Amino acid sequence: MSLGTKIAWDDTVLPFQLDRSDIRGRLARVDGVMDQVLAQHDYPPVIEALVAEAVMLTALIGQTIKLRWKLSLQVRGDGPARLIATDYYAPGEDGSPAQIRAYASYDAERLDLSAEPFSQIGKGYFAVLLDQGPGTTPYSGVTPIAGGSLASCAEAYFAQSEQLPTRFALTFGRAQEPGGESHWRGGGIMLQHMPEASPLRAEAEATGEQNLLTAEDILDGDEAENWTRANALLDTVEETELIGPMVTPTELLIRLFHEERPRVFDAQPVRFGCTCSADRVRQSLSIYSQRDIGHMTTEEGIVTADCQFCGAHYEFDPKTLGFEAESAGGDDG
Repeated sequence: MSLGTKIAWDDTVLPFQLDRSDIRGRLARVDGVMDQVLAQHDYPPVIEALVAEAVMLTALIGQTIKLRWKLSLQVRGDGPARLIATDYYAPGEDGSPAQIRAYASYDAERLDLSAEPFSQIGKGYFAVLLDQGPGTTPYSGVTPIAGGSLASCAEAYFAQSEQLPTRFALTFGRAQEPGGESHWRGGGIMLQHMPEASPLRAEAEATGEQNLLTAEDILDGDEAENWTRANALLDTVEETELIGPMVTPTELLIRLFHEERPRVFDAQPVRFGCTCSADRVRQSLSIYSQRDIGHMTTEEGIVTADCQFCGAHYEFDPKTLGFEAESAGGDDG
């Protein structure tokens, strides 16, 4: 395979459909995005792993939704990994890339560096938030932390909140080709039953962990048989196939699902991107009085703000902030 072919599939999400099984899916290859997300912070390895998994899920889920603006994933727990947050911004126009950003908040003193990363979340919840932009009401769906991975939490969310059987196969980590530098790569496949309503779904009884619905609770008959067969085929995937780059996504889909009649659609490029700006910081501080702003002012007489996603640093004249601001001031940064 040529270098150009490998690069063509880097940081892309490929939509596909299994016509025989009535199942849709996404196949993602994420490398540059992962590198840039994790380069913004010096995370311990256990936190890096959680952020990397969340980025993979965000890339896959974001591409399945008719999104006009932003999808966010939030994982909050009472363990040392307190928060994992990601955003997926829909492309501004056809052919342009979607943008992903992510960050984590954690208690370094409580973190067990030798533990499984998922165990560091503890009890909490997994949330999906949709914001379609001005003039719309944001949507949020929440499910408890369950299973042994963020992927299993996402599967539980779709079964419980959307009653859509969903399966993720993910892999991610540092990779190094001969003579090259080490860098992050991720690969994943998402399978999801098409959302035609089943008469059983309204009556389904939950049998999963924490009384959550599972695919077995939602499907029966031919639907259940098709779902089981597609999942058995996905079980044969190898990590090296998921992560690439030597096997292209189209070759992998044919290898896994050729009997299910896979059909692919246009791939969606994804990039690291952040929407922070001085104007957005000003807007977020516009609800405060000059007295409140005074409490935020440093000894040097400025108000500072740092973006948790990209690390951008902003400095402001306190007189230009809040609802009593004298003026907008000049450029900040």
